[in-house]
Amino acid sequence: MKPKTLIIGSSGKTGSRILSRLENAGYPARLGSRKVTPAFDWEKPEEWESVVQGVDQVYISFQPDLAVPSSLKAIQTLVDVCKKNKVKRLVLLSGRGEPEARACEQVVQKSGLEWTILRASWFYQNFSEGMFQEQILGGTVLFPQITTKEPFVDLDDLADLALDSLITDKHRNKLYELTGPELWSFREAFAFIAEVTNQTIPFEEMPLDEYISTLKGFGVPENVTWLIDYLFRTVLDGRNESLVNDLELALGRKPKDFRTYVKETAKSGIWKISQPSV
Repeated sequence: MKPKTLIIGSSGKTGSRILSRLENAGYPARLGSRKVTPAFDWEKPEEWESVVQGVDQVYISFQPDLAVPSSLKAIQTLVDVCKKNKVKRLVLLSGRGEPEARACEQVVQKSGLEWTILRASWFYQNFSEGMFQEQILGGTVLFPQITTKEPFVDLDDLADLALDSLITDKHRNKLYELTGPELWSFREAFAFIAEVTNQTIPFEEMPLDEYISTLKGFGVPENVTWLIDYLFRTVLDGRNESLVNDLELALGRKPKDFRTYVKETAKSGIWKISQPSV
């Protein structure tokens, strides 16, 4: 019998891709989302047991990020609920270079359950499915002054490995550090998107403190600006400015490069800036 998977964050960037892959492969899945019944809400641990009951394995994507202070307690509580309900395997999406994420990884690794850790760099898709896309469509990119480069990784590659971790035993009790094949600065990344889409996308840099103040002035919530400040100040301090070949070794093929991602994504028109009507 094929194992049943609970996908926590099933409507998110990674969860939706994993759900699609599981369904296409004929594996049963349960949605872990606030939008379904029974609902999964990270703020309501008293309701988790009803969601976990009857599943064999769980894919865990913590919201908003494992870097937030509440993550460790939440992951520990979830692991306890999983053990109580005889879940066999956990696959955790983790963040590269985050001390808080590593603490959560250790909870999963010491759980006594089968586990796989996917410790990922920033996603390519942050440029096409999140705040970076909104800035591109806004016509001007405002960004903090960041000199380090990031080994952005493709979400479809990550989802392929997550699927393999759920339906085979090849990745049992393994930790993978996931990067793309190249280092890119944010300025270079936005410039290449502009080049491929044949658009002018001004890129304005400012000190991080000024950038955070600007976001607050736009009405961005405090919890969001705190996380952005933490990630840019901590994760993008140069600690992740390196490449790892874990993804290639795990999948047996080269990971997608950023240029290919941009050229494929541009065809959808998702970065097309609307021209103001005359």
